[in-house]
Amino acid sequence: MKNNQNIGDIPSGNWHFENINDNFIQAEKYSEILWESTTKYQTAKIIEGLYFGRSLILDGKTQSTTSDEFIYHESLVHPSLVQHQNPENIFIAGGGEGATAREVLKYKSIKNITMVDIDKEVVLACKKLLKNHHKNSFDNPKVNLTFGDARNYLKFTKESYDVVIIDVPDPLEAGPAYKLFTKEFYSLVKSKLKNSGILVTQAGPTDPNSAKQCFTKVFNTINSVFPLTFPYHSHVPAFGTTWGFVMGSNSEAPSTTEEIDLKLKQLSLKDLSMYDGIAHDGLFNLPKYLRASLYNETHVINDNDPLFVD
Repeated sequence: MKNNQNIGDIPSGNWHFENINDNFIQAEKYSEILWESTTKYQTAKIIEGLYFGRSLILDGKTQSTTSDEFIYHESLVHPSLVQHQNPENIFIAGGGEGATAREVLKYKSIKNITMVDIDKEVVLACKKLLKNHHKNSFDNPKVNLTFGDARNYLKFTKESYDVVIIDVPDPLEAGPAYKLFTKEFYSLVKSKLKNSGILVTQAGPTDPNSAKQCFTKVFNTINSVFPLTFPYHSHVPAFGTTWGFVMGSNSEAPSTTEEIDLKLKQLSLKDLSMYDGIAHDGLFNLPKYLRASLYNETHVINDNDPLFVD
């Protein structure tokens, strides 16, 4: 059978190319760029992808897509929220698409969500163009959105929180988020948590070639601040790899499959596409190579020696 396309040829059309690392590129064909801007803080665009759907891209890195954002956001939010006995007051650093707030709002106990994002231009674009992401969470009276530096906000607020969720881009040298990956910042978060409070953050890729770049260092840094630290990961196809998260807590976690399913039933949490007791077990049962990398990590990220990823 004759094939008119040679191996390695790029099919015609518009393509978004993304460097997963220096030696690995992922590409998606798109029909149009819906919005594009160089904001005060980063380059940003929203595209209509033909595989992953509508996507937010910051500084060349995909943040979430219509196709699989639920995997990332349910993984980020629910292990901590389910574990907490009575989450009422939540702080979200970043979360510009509104999907993190959407997931938090599924808990009837929630009284207030303080969301602080540094880039107003990006958030307004997401509010307009990523409606399937936020599902009107921005309009919920429990959500109090502030534009500014999340670290600076936490420094001066007198509030204390049940759960603090760090949903910011990777710590790029030219980006706005690297100061939210240091020991000093995690110590600040701890001081703003209630006694039973929980910190959770996205922590970068966990594949064998990338895990030591960010994930293991974030884990070890949080482990230097909190008495209990729990690493986990989930496969997010649009990111081209498995993606890591880290919880820091003063109380035991995570729970068993049966306990998670019972809590979800008691909380009447039915609108979930990824997370349940079995999925919870899978998140925290890390492969051998990753457990070894976490065990051997010694680096602690500090303000005077911040972490930058490619």
